[in-house]
Amino acid sequence: MDNNNNNWMNPPGGSNNATNNNQWAARPGNGNGNGNDQAPTNNNYVPNNYGHPPHMMNQNYGAPQQQQQQQQQQQQQPPQRQQIPPRTVSNMSSTSLSSAAAPPTTPTTSQKAPTDPIIADRAGDEETEDGRIRNKEAASKIRDAWIYKQIRARQDEFTKYQQGRIFVGTWNVNAKGKDENLSSWLCADWHQYGPPDIVVVGFQEMVDLNAVNVAVENKSQQRSQFWVDRIRSTLNSRENTMGDPMRAYTQIAVKYLVGLLVCVFVKAPHKPRLKYVGTDSVGVGVMGVMGNKGGVSIRLQFYDTTLCFVCTHLAAHRENVAGRNADFANVFSKTSFEIGEEAVSEVIRSGSLNKLSAGTSSVGISEHDISFWFGDLNYRVDESIPTERVLELSKANQLSELVEQDQLNVERAQGRVFQDWEEGQLTFKPTYKYQPGTDLYEERPDKKLRAPAWCDRVLWLAQEPGHVSQLNYVRSEINISDHKPVMSTFLVTIKDVVLSRRMQVHKEVIRLLDTFENNSLPMVSLDRIKLDFGEVRYDQRVTLPIIITNTGKVVAPFRLVPKLEEEALCKPWVTVSPAYGMLIPGEQTEIEVTITINNATAHALNTSREVLEDSLILRLENGRDYYISVSGKYARSCFGMSVDDLVLYTDPIRVVPLDPILRAEKYDLNTKAAMCVPKELWRIIDAIYERGLDERDLFSTPGNPDEVYQIRECLDTGAPFGNFSVHSMTEALQSFLSNLSSPVVPSSLFPTLDIDAQNIQSFARKFLEDMPPIQYNVFIYTISFFREVLLHRQGNRLSPAKIARICCTCLVSSAQGNGEEGAESLPKRRGNMQQIMLHFLETNSI
Repeated sequence: MDNNNNNWMNPPGGSNNATNNNQWAARPGNGNGNGNDQAPTNNNYVPNNYGHPPHMMNQNYGAPQQQQQQQQQQQQQPPQRQQIPPRTVSNMSSTSLSSAAAPPTTPTTSQKAPTDPIIADRAGDEETEDGRIRNKEAASKIRDAWIYKQIRARQDEFTKYQQGRIFVGTWNVNAKGKDENLSSWLCADWHQYGPPDIVVVGFQEMVDLNAVNVAVENKSQQRSQFWVDRIRSTLNSRENTMGDPMRAYTQIAVKYLVGLLVCVFVKAPHKPRLKYVGTDSVGVGVMGVMGNKGGVSIRLQFYDTTLCFVCTHLAAHRENVAGRNADFANVFSKTSFEIGEEAVSEVIRSGSLNKLSAGTSSVGISEHDISFWFGDLNYRVDESIPTERVLELSKANQLSELVEQDQLNVERAQGRVFQDWEEGQLTFKPTYKYQPGTDLYEERPDKKLRAPAWCDRVLWLAQEPGHVSQLNYVRSEINISDHKPVMSTFLVTIKDVVLSRRMQVHKEVIRLLDTFENNSLPMVSLDRIKLDFGEVRYDQRVTLPIIITNTGKVVAPFRLVPKLEEEALCKPWVTVSPAYGMLIPGEQTEIEVTITINNATAHALNTSREVLEDSLILRLENGRDYYISVSGKYARSCFGMSVDDLVLYTDPIRVVPLDPILRAEKYDLNTKAAMCVPKELWRIIDAIYERGLDERDLFSTPGNPDEVYQIRECLDTGAPFGNFSVHSMTEALQSFLSNLSSPVVPSSLFPTLDIDAQNIQSFARKFLEDMPPIQYNVFIYTISFFREVLLHRQGNRLSPAKIARICCTCLVSSAQGNGEEGAESLPKRRGNMQQIMLHFLETNSI
C-alpha cells in the first residue's frame, strides 16, 4: 500500500515508496523521482492527517510553473485548446459583417461593462490655505491599490503551490432521469487520473420549462434534491469509497433556478480548508428576468485559491446567436456574491483580488483565481452549412468543418463573447439532438429536423493561465435525454498562503512606503501637455502616450478628475488608461490617451454638434493640477451620415467642410437634392455588378479587413476602386448601410399587425407610400439590386430568405419598443418586416 500520507489523491502511477510529501495530486512518474514507478494496487488511498495542509511538512515556496511543467511532461498529452485567433486590430471594422455566420450585432463583452474610473467624488476635495487640494478617500484607495500591486508581485514569497484536480460535468436532462447509472459520466476517468478533489455538476431542464414551472418553481426543489442524491450516491458508492468515510465526498453547496442546478462536492479531507462559500442566480428568460433561461453560480475559497462555477442555459434556436451573446453578458455582469468585507480583505491581502481598497463586500465572476463556465450554451453550427450536411458529417464523425463553423468558436474569434475564456478542442461528436433512449440523432419524420450541435460546453478563465491544465474534454454516452452529458477534468494549481510570511512581506511593503511618505509636496513632470492626434478616420482608434515622472522626493498619487460641473472624466470619444496611480520618487509611468471615432461620434461631428477638442485634468493628491489638451481633425466619411445629407453633395464627402458656415459658403443647401440616391451607394453596387454576381457564397464570405478599409477611403475621397475582391465590396456595402446615422426604414414603419398572404400586398403598398422620398429611392434601389443578385442564385448560393435577413439587418432600425409591451412585440414586428422584405424580393413588380 502506498505510504505517502500527505497525498491528497493518488492516481495510477504513484510510487509505493513516494517520499515527496508535498504533492497533492501525484502524477505518473513523480513518486520517487526516477520516472519509472509502478502503479499501486490501491488507487484510492487517502491521507491519515485529514483536514491538515498536506504540505506543511515541507516549506516549498514559489515556482508553481516549473512543478506543473514537470508533471505535464510525464502524463498523457491533454486535449488541445480551441485555436481562437487573437483579436488585435486597430480598425474596429475588421470584424466581419458577413451575414452567413451571424448578422452584425452590437458586440457584447465577457466582462462587466466598464464605467468611468472615478474612484472618489469631487465632493470630498479639501482645499488648504496655500491652494493645495486633497481628497482623503481617493488618496486612501490609490495607496491601497499600490500596496496590492506590490504584494501581488511578491506573492510567491509567501505562497505554496500544489496540484489538485477538479471535475466539471454538465447535462441537459430534458426533464428525464430515474435510476440510470451515472458512473460512466461522473467517474469515467478515475481509473486514469484518480478521484478528483472537487466535483462540480450542472444540470439544465431538470423540470419541464412550461409556464407553471417557470412562474412557481413548484417541482424544482424536489428534482434538484433527486439529482443531488443521485450524485452523492454515485460518488460515495462502496466501489469508490471502499467503506472508508474519509474517501467520501461532502456536499458543499447547491443552487437551483427552475430547470437549472449546480452543485459542488469536495473530498472529505479538504472540507476544513473551504470557506467563504457563496451562491447566486440570474434569470434572463421571459421578459429578461424569468428563470427558464439564465445562470446559477457557486463560489468558494479552496485553501487560498478562489474558485467560481457558473452553470447556464442560454437562448435557443440556431439563428439566435445575438440572443445567446446577450444572455452571456447579462449573466456575467449581474452575477455577484455577497461574501462580506472580511472575505474580500483576506483575498486582497493574499494578492488574488484586484480591488481598489478594502470596504467592499461582494465579488463578481472574473474576480476569482479560476472560473469555470459550463452548461447548455445552445451555440449551434452556423446556418451556412445545411442541416442535412451537418447530420451527415456528425454521423460520420467528420468534425473539422463543423468545428470551424461552430457559432461559439466564430463569436469568440470575433471578440463578441467569452473574451479571454478558454476551451479545449472539440474532439467528440455533437451532443445534441438525439432521439431520447437511443444513440441516434433525431431524424424521425414526425419530429422537427434539427442540425446536430455542440450545445453543451465547458470553458474556463484563469488569472494565471498556467495554473490550469485540461486533462480531458469528452462526453458520456448516457442516452435518456436528447443531449449527451459532457465532462472535463482539470489539473489546477492551488495556492496555500503561509500567514507568517505574508505578514512579513506586508510589513516590508509598508516600511518601504513609509520611507517616502511625509508632508512634502509631490512633484511630477509630464513629457507633453498637448496631444494633437492629427487626422483621425472613421472606425479608427488612435493612441498617444504621456510619460509621467515623479521628480519630487515623496510619493505622488495622481488621478484624472472631471471638469467643474461635469461628471465624466472626458468626452465619450476619449479614453484614458490608467486613470489613476502612484509613483515613488524617480519612478515613471505611461498614460495612454485614445481617440475612438465610432458611429455616434461621427454623427455628432457631421452635424456640428461635436468637435475633436477636449481637455483633461490630472490632479496630484495634496498637490497641483495639470491641464492636458486633446485635439484632432476628423477626416469626414460617408459612414455615419444620413442618406438625406449624402444626396446633397456631388463632391467626395471628404472635401465637404464640417464647419456649417464654410459648408454654406461652398454649397447652396436650399436647392433640391443633387442626386436620387447617394453616389457612394451607387458606386459600390456598380462595383459589385462589375465583379460578378455569380461569386460563390456572396454576402456570406467575409472580406479582407484592409480592403474594406481602403474601399471606405475610396468612397470618401472619390478615388477609383482598386482590384478589391467582391467579398470585400459586399462587406463594405453592408457596413455602409448598417452604419447610417438614421436607418433607411425607421421603426415607425414596422407593421403593427400580423402579416399573412391575404394582407401582405396592402401592407407593402402602404409601407412604400409612407416612406420619405429619399429613403424610398434608396430602398427601391437596394431591393432592385438584391433582386438582381437572386437571379444568379445558382452560382452565389443565396436564397430569398437569407437576402431578406440581410435587408432587415442593413435597412431596418434596431430601436427598442416602448416599455415591456413594446419590447415583447419588437421581435414579432421585425419578423413581419422580414416577411415584407421577402415579398419585395419575390414579387413580380415593386
